[in-house]
Amino acid sequence: MGTAIQFIKSTRKQMLDFSWIKRSLLIVAVLGFFASSFLFLTSPGTDLRIWMAETVIITQHREWAWIFVGAEQRDEMVRNMHQNIEKNAEEKQDMGRIQHKVYKKNRTIDELIKVEDISGPLWKGKKMYVFDPKSIRAMTPVKSGEGERISAMVKRTGAVAGVNAGGFDDPEGLGNGFAALGVIVSGGEVIFTDQDETTPQHIVGFTKDGTLIIGKYSMTELRTMGISEAASFYPRVIANGKPLPISDGSRAPRTAVGQKEDGTVIFIVIDGRQAQSVGATLKEIQDIFLADGVVNAGFLDGGASSELVVDGELVTKPSSRYGERRLPSAFLVYDHPEEAVANRVWDGINKIDAGGSYDHPDFLREQAEIKARQKNNPAPVTPVTPTTPTTGNKPETDKTEKTDKPKSNETGTSKPSDPIKPSPTTEGKETDATKTPATHTNGNKETPAKTNPGTTQPGNTGTDPAKPAGGATGTNGTATSPNGTTPQGGNPNGAGTTTPPTAPAAKDQSPNSAPTQSPGSGTNINPAAPATPTAPVSEAPTVPINKPN
Repeated sequence: MGTAIQFIKSTRKQMLDFSWIKRSLLIVAVLGFFASSFLFLTSPGTDLRIWMAETVIITQHREWAWIFVGAEQRDEMVRNMHQNIEKNAEEKQDMGRIQHKVYKKNRTIDELIKVEDISGPLWKGKKMYVFDPKSIRAMTPVKSGEGERISAMVKRTGAVAGVNAGGFDDPEGLGNGFAALGVIVSGGEVIFTDQDETTPQHIVGFTKDGTLIIGKYSMTELRTMGISEAASFYPRVIANGKPLPISDGSRAPRTAVGQKEDGTVIFIVIDGRQAQSVGATLKEIQDIFLADGVVNAGFLDGGASSELVVDGELVTKPSSRYGERRLPSAFLVYDHPEEAVANRVWDGINKIDAGGSYDHPDFLREQAEIKARQKNNPAPVTPVTPTTPTTGNKPETDKTEKTDKPKSNETGTSKPSDPIKPSPTTEGKETDATKTPATHTNGNKETPAKTNPGTTQPGNTGTDPAKPAGGATGTNGTATSPNGTTPQGGNPNGAGTTTPPTAPAAKDQSPNSAPTQSPGSGTNINPAAPATPTAPVSEAPTVPINKPN
């Protein structure tokens, strides 16, 4: 027991001695270990991973679901989800279950619709009752080449309210909203379809007498049923008064529609992917419909497209960072729906451009603003100033006082040389044959080579200010300080290049005026000049440089 306590105290002391970086990395490692153990070794953790995988699968980035469950299980989940959707769409609808009424015209907005706030544990949204199902019409964009925002459609056509309808191809989440999928029917006319007449498609629509149709039908069948308005999406969750099985537990922004037996249509729009509203599950929406007595229900396009517009104003909060999206279709509510005519914007087009980041106006504007800010506010650059040469000499104003050249040690500081013993040739000594060694005469003083700390270069009398030893960092434009850095290829003493060792001066030579010999040769590169008689100069000890703080 005592050993364990001692070990804990020792470990705690070691942790306290760690730098904040080491402590942070240790904390991250410990949290990662416990999180991984929970996710992969416990039943609640497995359920959480499956839920996260389902949430990713219903987005445009479903391939990333392998992070939570692996590629094989992800593919199996996608297959099961599609099989469940197809199975729920098989049951044919009981067309005689809905009661139809005669509704008056010239109604107020309150006589047409009622909007309520709804909420759940992790979501907020709106529920809109439409009392006359025949007041609903499918609407399309105003022009070819791009979709239209629901608020713009409502204002342009004089609608009372509207929600998003069918799906569309959406590259990078930045599509132009024009590449519709499935079918769009408005006023009994097929405005768009990407399938032939006999191919069954997932349909959410209304007949001419106001019956909500949800399921998988071909255009031939829909015409027989008297279809008037339609768009394509799924899944179906209530059929002929019975709740259908749901295998998808993901949370997301949702748009759904259902109908009660008295003909009242209910639209539900849930905000999602936000701090105040994560999103709702399919089961939660199914339960709301069942509580309201809905007998047929299904979902429209969701995600960032989910929105509700009432009286020209957006009353929900789309998850797209650009607000409302351009969409290919919408279900709008009118007092006189027969006067609203959908534009045939896809007629004569053989190939549809779905758009993307290259032509998304909001995205391009955002990028232009970022570039403009970077141009107007460039990152500050710290100028690199040449390192002040440090020597053991007295100031230049004192021409009569002499100091020996310091030797550079491994830490970048200089040691004072011995004033009595002759010093060997240093790395900073000049080797140009046209120059004579320094003599101790009045008016002539020895000038040692300038050195940057840790970047001494032989044969150079100073650091070129145009070529600092330091380099610019990464991408932020801030230059690094050259102090204390060793250039690539440098030796442990901080020199930029490695020089061979020099032979020591002869014993009988004067330490003040010794000729320099090239190592390994008998040639005297710097022959000694005759000394001029001068007054004796007192020897001053060299002052150490770069004193530690």
